[in-house]
Amino acid sequence: MRRPVVDYRRVRLNNINTPEFAHLKLLLGWVGYFLLYFLTENLIPPEKCHVVHCALDDLIPFCEVFVIPYVFWYLLVFGSLLYFLLYDVESFKKLQIYIIVTQVVAMAVYLIWPSIQLLRPETFPRQNVLTQILSIIYTVDTPTGVCPSLHAAYSLGIASVWLKRRRTGWGWRAAIGFAAAVICVCVTFVKQHSALDVLWALPLGLLAEWIAYGKDYWLPRLRGKRKKQEEPVA
Repeated sequence: MRRPVVDYRRVRLNNINTPEFAHLKLLLGWVGYFLLYFLTENLIPPEKCHVVHCALDDLIPFCEVFVIPYVFWYLLVFGSLLYFLLYDVESFKKLQIYIIVTQVVAMAVYLIWPSIQLLRPETFPRQNVLTQILSIIYTVDTPTGVCPSLHAAYSLGIASVWLKRRRTGWGWRAAIGFAAAVICVCVTFVKQHSALDVLWALPLGLLAEWIAYGKDYWLPRLRGKRKKQEEPVA
């Protein structure tokens, strides 16, 4: 089994601020997220929320099979963070910063402009294991605080980090990219989100991407691309 790049058995409260372990403090972002999630889910009444809906939502049928990639998202988030935590600390930092930015901005939007979607079917057209799972999800997760979609935003960030790693094989990159795309789509088929929620996840992801990687990553690439376009054709 591959050895982790950091020996976390040695982490203590008195050395958490050292360069070796300081990145672990980024996990505190999840504490803030769950506190804000409780606030937005339980303290904002549905009648105070703005309904998110577009014509495309009416064209997308309910399909419970998409609950499989919807639930897989949780494994993708946890698995990616755990892998990077063990084997690629820099990628862990980038992904966790990306997640924190999306969490803060999305929760601020949910509080300032509360949203709700009314797309869930009143009764399931079929009764099977998948609809039973979806029924549990509906019960636990209210249809409020939906725009932008964190399911979509996180998926974009995870795909971005994996695709940027030079050590990631092309097969794995293709699989992650495909999974992220399917997850972004699946939230509309299980009626957890409007297509607008997914659309607004795109600028949120771009903002988080810029903050996580910063100008030191993106500006040289943008300048290099511009310079290449300006080179005269021989």
